Amino acid sequence: MLPAAAIFHFPWEINSVKEGGSVRTYGRLVCYQPEESRATLSAQHASKEHHVVVHTLFVEPFNPIIGAQYIVLGETENTEGIGVMVRARVLNCVDGVNIALLQKAINEQRSFFRERECKQGKPA
Repeated sequence: MLPAAAIFHFPWEINSVKEGGSVRTYGRLVCYQPEESRATLSAQHASKEHHVVVHTLFVEPFNPIIGAQYIVLGETENTEGIGVMVRARVLNCVDGVNIALLQKAINEQRSFFRERECKQGKPA
């Protein structure tokens, strides 16, 4: 059975996703540990730096570019000593993407889905 369609989450929201939930997120690759199949993505929100740990076993081998922007699609899992980690099914380099525009698109998509749910919830 296929996992549920992944919803875009900002890197600072990953900790609120239930374990096993499908997510899409993004960040700048700041660390890659091939011996542990682990990468760390980073994103800035307000004045705080947020990190997302990504398990890369299912997407290896891949050519990591430290400092490049990546989008990851996968499932969350709680890992002892790390916390929430995303087990990547897809890890794409999207270096050059306008992050402010991506964040705006995510917010617009959320607004559209909320509006659609409200309209579907009203009796006809």
